[in-house]
Amino acid sequence: MFLMNYSGNSLLRTNNMTKKALNVGLAVSFGLFSSLATAGFEVVALGVDGGVTDGNLTSYLIRDDSQPLYLALDAGSVLPGIAKALEKGNFPDITDEMAAPLTRQGYIFRQRINSYFISHAHLDHVSGLIIGSPEDSKKTIYASADTIDVLRNYYFNWRVWPNFTDSGSGTRLGTYRMQLVRPAQSLSLGLTRLTGEMYPLSHDKSPSSMLLVSSNNNVFAYFGDTGPDEIEKSKNLDTVWRKLAEKVKQQQLKGMIIEVSYPNAASDSKLYGHMTPKWLLKELKNLEKYSGEGQPLTGLPVVISHIKPSLQQGQDVRQTIATELQAGNDMGVNFILMEQGDRQQF
Repeated sequence: MFLMNYSGNSLLRTNNMTKKALNVGLAVSFGLFSSLATAGFEVVALGVDGGVTDGNLTSYLIRDDSQPLYLALDAGSVLPGIAKALEKGNFPDITDEMAAPLTRQGYIFRQRINSYFISHAHLDHVSGLIIGSPEDSKKTIYASADTIDVLRNYYFNWRVWPNFTDSGSGTRLGTYRMQLVRPAQSLSLGLTRLTGEMYPLSHDKSPSSMLLVSSNNNVFAYFGDTGPDEIEKSKNLDTVWRKLAEKVKQQQLKGMIIEVSYPNAASDSKLYGHMTPKWLLKELKNLEKYSGEGQPLTGLPVVISHIKPSLQQGQDVRQTIATELQAGNDMGVNFILMEQGDRQQF
């Protein structure tokens, strides 16, 4: 049965598909979900890769689709992603006249991004924030204690970069207010009218985190980098799945963004706190188990993030991961691979 807890959706089928057919399937999937679902959140992909390509690193914008202001979910690439989104015709409400004297890119960067959530302080999740900081407007950075410590002491320290925060060493320029987020503590996220709860994740023994974004009784889950519990010797994901299962049962979970960095061919010993398709499918089985009878995850949109590009000839890692995900997808999950600059409603 297709229509259970989620609005109708044609599942993405990738077995034996050509790259062209895969792209068509993704576009059809986007269209069907957008037209049939009651939208609650808008997501714009500013960066989708997990490394190497320094202009396309992990960063997403999210907003309640009735509100103008966005929360940035990580900030690996910010300004390049805004430029790509504008090229694709997104942010259609922002005109040159509205943006003046700024460019449209500058207006979105300074005025529409209201605050940042940083899942962890690895460079591919913060480099856009750091590089863009001299031209940014005053904003709040929401993060765990560990992440704030790294930002304060190892980036914004007047040795790597000027201190654009309100704490730490040297002259404090005060562009960014550092807001500590405690696990499972509900808090308002700037002026976005979104609220959030953070949950710890394990990323090769390094702290990472998931943010559960809420608005009008709808929720959306954003995962920073994470490895599977079995490899990480952790129960962090199990805790998250139990929390999200409550939202599935209440038909409130609109979707999630979660990483799959490598294809299944990657050795477990070389994952370094990341996922492959087989591990994500195994983890989602736990969410399914906790969510009730039947196929409670049918149609659930799961955006796959942080895919690490290959520099080897003839390797299309994105297609391989999409195919491997769908080959093991007996849960009816709707896997989505957003490209940089894409906009999607959930």
